[in-house]
Amino acid sequence: MARWHESHPRPALAGAAEPGGDPAADADAPSGLSALRAAVRIGTTLDEDATCAELTREVARLVGGAAAVLDLGGEAGPRYEAVVGNPAELPAPGWVAAQAPGRGEGGSRPVLGNGRRVVCVPLITASGQRYGVLVSGREEATFTRAEVEAVTLLAATAASHVRHAREYDAVSGMVGKLQRALLSEPGRPHPNLDVAIRYLPVGQNTLIGGDWCETVRLHFGRTLLVVGDVMGHGLEAAVDMNAYRSSLRYTASSDLPPHRILRQLDDLASKEPERRPATCLIAQIDPNRGQVTCASAGHLPPAVVERHGRTSLLPVPVGPPLGTGLGGYERATYRLDSSQTLLLFTDGLVERRGEDIDRSLDRLAHLDLGAASAVEDLLDMVLTRLDARHAEDDVAVLAARLHHRSAQAPVTAREGAATDPHRR
Repeated sequence: MARWHESHPRPALAGAAEPGGDPAADADAPSGLSALRAAVRIGTTLDEDATCAELTREVARLVGGAAAVLDLGGEAGPRYEAVVGNPAELPAPGWVAAQAPGRGEGGSRPVLGNGRRVVCVPLITASGQRYGVLVSGREEATFTRAEVEAVTLLAATAASHVRHAREYDAVSGMVGKLQRALLSEPGRPHPNLDVAIRYLPVGQNTLIGGDWCETVRLHFGRTLLVVGDVMGHGLEAAVDMNAYRSSLRYTASSDLPPHRILRQLDDLASKEPERRPATCLIAQIDPNRGQVTCASAGHLPPAVVERHGRTSLLPVPVGPPLGTGLGGYERATYRLDSSQTLLLFTDGLVERRGEDIDRSLDRLAHLDLGAASAVEDLLDMVLTRLDARHAEDDVAVLAARLHHRSAQAPVTAREGAATDPHRR
């Protein structure tokens, strides 16, 4: 930062009466070191509003008076934002907008006004991108050349961070749109199954990750339910998520059991070195036999909510994540009837920072959700009870329940593993 400052010529001050400054006034002006220290405290987050607030706070601390950022692009006309100090010391927004230099030569120069008691510095990057105007004013002493240079340095620093924040928001928005587009087109389960799906991103300023849910309709009334979680966040994770999802749809069309689907997905992913690893849980529901067959690739186990609201976990053998090429997936089959609701979820639903995962799962396993309600309502109740809207990671969760069939004898998942007649 110091080398950058020394390599840039001092700005010419538009509106200055003479090229020199007042040596006596400059003696009390902020030093270059104090300006550099203030610059370090600007841009601590990838948030434009926070950056502007840090900028005006540091300017007011450095030179006194009031400081604000003028937004020139609002529909209601120019207006001040992130105001620090007494707004009465700032000129009218319209005056600043009229004085703001153009994009041509001198477009980044500061403007002095009101007898040098106001300084206006465009927030502009080296490439010419403009993000408003920094305005600082005070009633007593006029601004010295050293003060204007310090304010100009802080404005340039803030402009660079604002550019990064906007680029971050643009990428995050693109990833979010991609994620929503992918998640808005899940497959259709058979009519004999009620399914509800929720996806909750961790926050507006966090890049969307690779969590996803899927349903695939199979022959003979069976439905494949899937949740997955690609490691990492951002556009790459979302793209890899789509690749896993496409591979799943293709592989599921062969009507393989869940553990063999995982083996196929692992083989495909391991042949692409750039593909990120992912965890995945597959549950194949067969209403005619009243059973569910599960297989896991490094994923958390599914949960079952009983008729009276008691929740428990179904133990499933855990194989390595997809993309490792290690294989070794196994399946477990359990009884399932129309009084039970099956929950598949990603780790964001239960995990809490600094907490052992077994304790996190135990919190879910001890939920008492009361008498059975509609699948949609039950899923919302789970999210509320686990405070999923304040989770520390993205949350994807799928709930499924068989339609009631009076001819089917009531059995429960606690009766243990059943023999799978489709063993391959």
